[in-house]
Amino acid sequence: MALQFRSLLFCVLLLLLGLALANTNAAGTDPPVVCATLNRTDFDILFPEFTFGAGSASYQVEGAANEDGKGPSVWDTFTHDHPEKIADGSNGDVAVDQYHRYKEDVAMMKDMGLDSYRFSISWSRILPMGTLSGGINKKGIEYYNNLTNELLRNGIEPLVTLFHWDVPQALVDEYGGLLSPRIVDDFKAYADLCYKEFGDRVKHWTTLNEPYTVSNHGYTIGIHAPGRCSDWYNPKCLGGDSGTEPYLVTHHLLLSHAAAVQLYREKYQ
Repeated sequence: MALQFRSLLFCVLLLLLGLALANTNAAGTDPPVVCATLNRTDFDILFPEFTFGAGSASYQVEGAANEDGKGPSVWDTFTHDHPEKIADGSNGDVAVDQYHRYKEDVAMMKDMGLDSYRFSISWSRILPMGTLSGGINKKGIEYYNNLTNELLRNGIEPLVTLFHWDVPQALVDEYGGLLSPRIVDDFKAYADLCYKEFGDRVKHWTTLNEPYTVSNHGYTIGIHAPGRCSDWYNPKCLGGDSGTEPYLVTHHLLLSHAAAVQLYREKYQ
């Protein structure tokens, strides 16, 4: 590996030297020293463990916000009830419609030569009420099975994130969502369901996407769902306390992460 890095470094140095010569000899006739373009095959040889991939979040791409039994998330509520807080007033009801067009999307990934696709599962698509007792949405399970299978059929590794900011609205209504320690057990049960349904094919899991962004943007400065912060910070915030809530949310996120990881190691690894 050290030799591979030195080879690449030598290539970069040659390119820089060529640029320097071009600048100092702009009026001359000698061509600058250049380095050949590093194509995909060359890159795979130099870095055989590197993965070319793409990533998305369920709310950003799926659409089908009110179809096939999906429940609302905090982002559905936030964008519909407060469009003024979104730069262009838009929402994720349709997005890029990956829910219906996943085969086209996977075909484009294959055409691009991607090795992997990182997507997130919408908690409220498979558990509309956020809990097992509230019922499992089989249509939601079917969608993620279809997406996973389509990726694998095309030689693309699925990388799955369990939570990309979209807390089920039902849990917010019931006990405040991430503000309550009750979220930990519900997240663990949700993770268990995902591991059980998809874990025979999905081998790479992420628990939480950017937890700092959730606590800071959602509960300190209020620019992301659920838009909470202190009125001394911004009188237009939708309630909250910037001095305490971000710490509660962060604590519960860390406990949720730990619970999901421990569960996976003990039951599925």
